Amino acid sequence: MLTVGLTGNIGAGKSTVAELLVAHGAALVDADRVARAVVEPGTPAHRALVERFGRAVLDADGRIDRPGLAAVAFGDEQALADLNAIVHPAVGEAMVAGRDRYAATDRVVVMDVPLLKPVHRALLDLAAVIVVDTPPELALERLTTHRGMTEADARARMAAQPSRAERLEGADLVVDNSGDAAHLQAEVDRVWGELDRLRRDRAGGGAGGAVAGEPASPTAPPE
Repeated sequence: MLTVGLTGNIGAGKSTVAELLVAHGAALVDADRVARAVVEPGTPAHRALVERFGRAVLDADGRIDRPGLAAVAFGDEQALADLNAIVHPAVGEAMVAGRDRYAATDRVVVMDVPLLKPVHRALLDLAAVIVVDTPPELALERLTTHRGMTEADARARMAAQPSRAERLEGADLVVDNSGDAAHLQAEVDRVWGELDRLRRDRAGGGAGGAVAGEPASPTAPPE
């Protein structure tokens, strides 16, 4: 098993890249899906959230009303800290469990983490971090055109995330998503080739390739 991280700012096209990597044969562990699963009714995190925030954060089906909970928590520093203390450990445990399902295989396991931080390298034992990169103005155009966001909402969400430079600084491999679908496919094909080489190197005891904590020089697109 070779475990790699996948991240990118909103509007960069990370989900599309994840799909293309899966088409190559990668296994995917998606942090967004995990975050929803760990707060389903009956889970410890669901019970803890109701105890902390009350039944007002539930929808008609008894599930967590994520926008409603966000509205409560993100305006209150203590509430946000409590939310994170409940959800983050549950997500982390579930991500590790998802990864470990492939421990006895030779699969490339892609850990899709929108807000991937340096601590995740150790927590998830990442061999490399892939960053999907798109110029901010192009990401803004995609958010307003394809997702229907207002420009103000899109800019606010982009501003709340790590900067483009911060993302690229932590990258071992960069997928440039500034072109058309054919360009993106070629970029993912290239990155998959690097991952396959790294997997084979590790399986054979080789030392080549990027490793966690030792980023290779990413091929970043021009500004």
